[in-house]
Amino acid sequence: MTRAMIAAWIAAAIGSLAGCGDEPALSIAKLQDPDTCNQCHPRHVAQWSASMHAYASDDPVFVAMNRRGQRETAGALGTFCVKCHAPMAVELGLTDGTSFDPAQLPAAARGVTCYFCHNVKSVEDTHNNGVVLAHDQTMRGGLPNPVSSPAHHATYDKLMDSTINQSEICGSCHDVVTPRRVELERTYKEWQTTFFAQDDPQHHLSCGACHMPSSTDVIADAPGLHVKSHSNGFHEHLWPAIDQALTPFAGAEALANAIKRDLDPAIAIIGPATLTSNVQYGGICLDPPGELFVRIDSISVAHDWPSGAAQDRRAWLEVIAYDASNNVLFQRGVIPDGAAVDPDGLPDLDLIRMWDQAFKDDGSPAHMFWDVAQVDSRLLRPPVTLDKNSAAFDHSSRVQFHVEGIFTSIDHITARIRIRPLSYALLADLVGSGDLDPAVASRLPTLDILGTQRTWSKATKGTGAALNTNCSPH
Repeated sequence: MTRAMIAAWIAAAIGSLAGCGDEPALSIAKLQDPDTCNQCHPRHVAQWSASMHAYASDDPVFVAMNRRGQRETAGALGTFCVKCHAPMAVELGLTDGTSFDPAQLPAAARGVTCYFCHNVKSVEDTHNNGVVLAHDQTMRGGLPNPVSSPAHHATYDKLMDSTINQSEICGSCHDVVTPRRVELERTYKEWQTTFFAQDDPQHHLSCGACHMPSSTDVIADAPGLHVKSHSNGFHEHLWPAIDQALTPFAGAEALANAIKRDLDPAIAIIGPATLTSNVQYGGICLDPPGELFVRIDSISVAHDWPSGAAQDRRAWLEVIAYDASNNVLFQRGVIPDGAAVDPDGLPDLDLIRMWDQAFKDDGSPAHMFWDVAQVDSRLLRPPVTLDKNSAAFDHSSRVQFHVEGIFTSIDHITARIRIRPLSYALLADLVGSGDLDPAVASRLPTLDILGTQRTWSKATKGTGAALNTNCSPH
């Protein structure tokens, strides 16, 4: 059925059902197809179509890892991966995960669809997709007193209301416990340790509040139906974080822009406030006789950073000190684009890394999640209070370098944090096993975070920088 036919059908249904019965015009099968949703919710669908939710089942890295995992576990992996990356395919009995091919799936079963999220009736577990669908014609949302729709039943559900919910639906898929019971992805569990998870409306900040910013834009628009939110009821459906499509994908630029929008202010190189004032000590700081300090703060995240598949992320600090002639006197973390950052192959032993290092039983690095026996986590912690009078307010990470021999020659210092969504080592492993196209691996971006790009100079002291002062006030 074409879009025009569906739109005409909805328009006719509006006229025929006005004042009559409660039976929706559209079947469950049609409601499961995102193209059906596009007839009344075009902006939602356009954003979703550019998101990693839409890309989840087509992602070649996911497909490669699932293929290899099934092979190396003799099929024991089953639906472990696909039940989060293609949940409707599992719900509809279209795959057992062992021979997964997204090209063979209908639109209703590819990625994390509109129906999958908006038809959740309960959350039974907080990891590995513990949601339960109603499999009915009711679409659930976070807007109180929804306008009646002739296409489907509509109801308010607090599970979808990001102003009050406890992020259960998001957490259910974004926390992953491996078959070996290793808590590998812990975003929801991390969020639960913060004050953002409190019921106090002054501090409560759910996943949706950050990753689905709201506006008063039109929520539903079709012939005879025009619903505009007057209470910030429209929520963005891009869910920007860090991952991006590595193959041509509609809306990729929109998602990249949203990632930059949210990532740039998330992490910063700044100094902590003192207990008695708001004075900022140096984000980049020199202390005699020869110590260089850098303070890193996660200032706009409500979970650890980087989160999610933190064992596959690569985030690190780059610091370079120069003399007055711009000669490099000292450097750490200078990784060329395209070069691996993994410490087992990096001569820079003082690399300041921010990711989960995963190991096998024998202590060797583990690139595949089913091999992971233990994790050494080096993530940045989120804030635990907004009270500047509390000793817990300063949650910054303080990095120290010894520069005694060059201390008096340092004229200026630059620092920044860089991040890659995945590691080159992981991609090289998948390419080497024949499961991933090398062209895909070559498209992996390295992102620079605006909030962490800092320069200190002896002449100007830089922004938030200090010279010959106490770099650690506590």
